Amino acid sequence: MSLKITILGCHSATPRVNAHPSAQVLQIKNHHFLIDCGEGTQVQMRKYKISFAKIKHIFISHLHGDHYFGLIGLISTFGLLNREKELHIYGPKGLQEIIELQMRISQSKIGFPIVFHELNSLKSELIFEDKRVEVYTIPLSHRIYTNGFLFKEKPALRKLNINIVENIPEIETCDYYNIKKGKDFIKSDGTVIKNNLLTFPPPEIKSYAYCSDTAYEKKIIDIIDGVDMLYHESTFLSDKEELAAKTNHSTAYEAGKIAAAARVKILLLGHYSNRYRDLSYFRKEAQKAFQHTLLSIEGTTFEVA
Repeated sequence: MSLKITILGCHSATPRVNAHPSAQVLQIKNHHFLIDCGEGTQVQMRKYKISFAKIKHIFISHLHGDHYFGLIGLISTFGLLNREKELHIYGPKGLQEIIELQMRISQSKIGFPIVFHELNSLKSELIFEDKRVEVYTIPLSHRIYTNGFLFKEKPALRKLNINIVENIPEIETCDYYNIKKGKDFIKSDGTVIKNNLLTFPPPEIKSYAYCSDTAYEKKIIDIIDGVDMLYHESTFLSDKEELAAKTNHSTAYEAGKIAAAARVKILLLGHYSNRYRDLSYFRKEAQKAFQHTLLSIEGTTFEVA
């Protein structure tokens, strides 16, 4: 199974007709994770046919409006659609107070539980885990408390070489699980059949890192080392390097340097400033440091097979 990222918005600051603020959906191991929720996210979800019902976990990087102003609208719509399933929201301390205040003042009522997971640690921490996926925070350097998120598949079981297994009469269906876990099979006469003869290796573990917004920050390199795809903000080109430093943002070239140092497989740029009309310059600049660079484009789905 592949890992897919659908870009709903990838621009910074104020929305425009064809430039929407940060939001994306990650599909990984049958999960649909919404990452950031800028203004207009629910409209973009409808436009690009993202199922509202499949969103059970929302991750908010920080409390600047272009990353969460769409959240209360999405929650309200969930309520109007008679949602019953629990919704988990992960974000900085204060997010719960904001959402509950908006709902209280507007006298909004919803028929489903919201579970807030408020974050305040300055170190990377595990914030979500089930049998298939782990999610860790990536502490970032911005003007307010900000986290990126690292999504990692858990190791899968090995695959049976069924042509071999079915030709060994002593192996029964009840033995399959232990064999898929990597155990050798011992026949009744004591003969050991090595696991690598009975199985194929499991699929490689896939991972995705989301880093927006942040200044050029070398501290994240160890956390994101070797990920399959890194989304890293590139608000500016190098012509605005001083402004990037002043506002705690990154240039495309700096994003490329992070990707190279972290040995990621693919770099995905985003969070472009609206002052730029030709996004191709972002890719060209990042490629000076890291060749395998792609541009986030709204409505585009990127796949790690």
